[in-house]
This record gives sequence, C-alpha cells and structure tokens, in this order.
Amino acid sequence: MSNALILVAGLPGSGKTTVARAFAQRSSAVHLNSDVLRKTLGMMGHYTAADKARVYDALLAHTEAALLRGETVVVDSTFYKEAIRAPYEHLAQKCQIPLFWVEVCAGEKSLRARLEQPRPDSEADYAVYLAIREQFEPLPDHRLILNTDDLTPEEAAAKIQLLIT
Repeated sequence: MSNALILVAGLPGSGKTTVARAFAQRSSAVHLNSDVLRKTLGMMGHYTAADKARVYDALLAHTEAALLRGETVVVDSTFYKEAIRAPYEHLAQKCQIPLFWVEVCAGEKSLRARLEQPRPDSEADYAVYLAIREQFEPLPDHRLILNTDDLTPEEAAAKIQLLIT
C-alpha cells in the first residue's frame, strides 16, 4: 500500500500514544501527537477554544505536509469532536489516500491509574478524562477498536498493520 492516514482516537489515559508510537516504529510511519505539538508550540496549559484550534490547525498542517511527501502518517489525539475529525477526513479525500480510524480504550481502573502518573507531554488528569468523556461524540462505525488492557503495544500495532494492508 502507498501512503495512508491512520487516526488514533480515544480518551486520555487509554494508551493512544503508546499504541501509535509502536505502530510508527513497526511501519516507519510518521507519528504526530497533539500533546507533543502543544508542548512544541509552547501552549502547555492553554486550553481555550482558540488555543485548541491553533494546536489542531498546526497538527493538520504537519499531517498534510507528511502526506504530500508520500509518507504514511499516524496521528494520535482524543479526536473527541466530529468538528475536529472532519478536516482530517477532508484531507484524506483531497490527497486521495485511505483513512483508517482506530479507537484505543481501556478499563476505568487502568485509566485512573495511568492518569495518576505524570506523563511528559500530557497534562490530562482524571478530571480532564471525565470532562472529555462527557463531551465525546461517537466515532465512525468503521473503526478498529483496541483495548490496551488486553493487548500489548506491539500486538495493537500488529492489528493496525493488518487493518491497513
């Protein structure tokens, strides 16, 4: 397969970044992450609607640049709103490349434990998880669902590889 766009969505603490990183290493895909980009832009702690839009606009621009270079791109973010997802779907259509949705989930006990641990790029804690969970709009039906309570990152990456081939 030529290049593709893989969007890894899910709630904070679900294991999105760990899975996306494992897939990128396995497949030599470009891995883009909203939290890392927020940090790079110097926007840690900035979560107004305008701040979020700036981060997502930059993430989309980086995604488009990599796709136009002919690379496979895996983007991980909560993607909790359809309005955030739509530009990526349009980008895939514009670039005439396949788009694959992956939802990463985990049990409440795992999520809570993970969110109690400091993470270098994410500021999300359990309160943020609860807020995003309340606002989360359903993902497309045509998605791969990976439960990180049941799968190692490598197993999850292998399932993504099967999805896109």
